[in-house]
Amino acid sequence: MDKITRNFAIGLILLIILAPLGLLAVGETFGEWGPEEVKEKLGFVPPGLEHLSGLWSAPLPDYAMPGSGDSMTVAAGAYILSAVLGVLICGGLLYFIGKKVAKD
Repeated sequence: MDKITRNFAIGLILLIILAPLGLLAVGETFGEWGPEEVKEKLGFVPPGLEHLSGLWSAPLPDYAMPGSGDSMTVAAGAYILSAVLGVLICGGLLYFIGKKVAKD
């Protein structure tokens, strides 16, 4: 493994490990609003958001595993699992798209 790839992998692993720090934050997460929160903040819901809001539901809503308790350890594990899944999905898509583009 070359030095750039190794440093990139170390950085990703550190970010995955540090993901649960979001549990210590006070208040709400910026930009992760549903239609209800947008209406509360703006006074209305943009038509596009209202129309498309039911199109997608997150695999791990609120970064929580279904049926898990409110334990900080379980929540931290769910954050790390979400980060790993995100890295694997995005990395896999980028890898296959890169292979496809490089082939042409």
